Amino acid sequence: MTTSPTALAVRTDYPDPLWVQAVDLIRRDVADGHLPVGSRLPPERELCEALNISRVTLRKALAHLVEEGVLRSSHGRGWFVAGVAGTDWPNSLESFSETATRMGLTASSRILRQEVVPATIDEAEELSIAPGAPLFHLERVRLLDDVPIAIDDSRVPAVLVPGIEAIDFAGASLYERLASAGLDPQRADSTIEAASADGYLATHLSVELGTPVLVMHQIVVDSSEHPVLSSSIRYAGERYRLRTFFARSQKVDYR
Repeated sequence: MTTSPTALAVRTDYPDPLWVQAVDLIRRDVADGHLPVGSRLPPERELCEALNISRVTLRKALAHLVEEGVLRSSHGRGWFVAGVAGTDWPNSLESFSETATRMGLTASSRILRQEVVPATIDEAEELSIAPGAPLFHLERVRLLDDVPIAIDDSRVPAVLVPGIEAIDFAGASLYERLASAGLDPQRADSTIEAASADGYLATHLSVELGTPVLVMHQIVVDSSEHPVLSSSIRYAGERYRLRTFFARSQKVDYR
């Protein structure tokens, strides 16, 4: 979807450089929703005419907005509104709701699937339950300030949280329900890989088909090292950034 900016024009009599004014004007249109998340900006020629600036000045402004995470560029396809970009997820284990609260954002969910089904052989193996055992399957679109960030597909052995299928997870926290049942999540073994958005992801995350996504697979265990949750979370790539650190386990002698 291509969206035109509001009637804008930089002012040559203003003290701010032209490219800075262009950044402010485009950022304003993104903030007030006139340029919605996932929308494509008009061609550069039209933007130059609308803003009354040169292409060199425009590209400097657009590049700055990409660095800020407001926009993203797609080679040969133009410039797109990235939305909530550069969002840091910590290297500590916390729920989506806890992360949102820490960042001063509002978390919400849209339920795509919520049911109890028999566990497959693979699901049973990763959760240390018998094949065919009742498994609670919860799939949600996760949003921050109404911007879709990820699709979270989680599975919990139904026996661990009786009545879990009746809980309204559009607002409830799965981690809190696990903790209430005495299954406080302590550690997650995670793997992250790159993928591209298919039609299903593109529709629910409001991104273009083929947009890069990050897929995180997790097995969450409690304090007794027993698996209580498995999940596959597919993040819109430009709206997710994992913060971590690396350290040497011992001093290295290079002599």
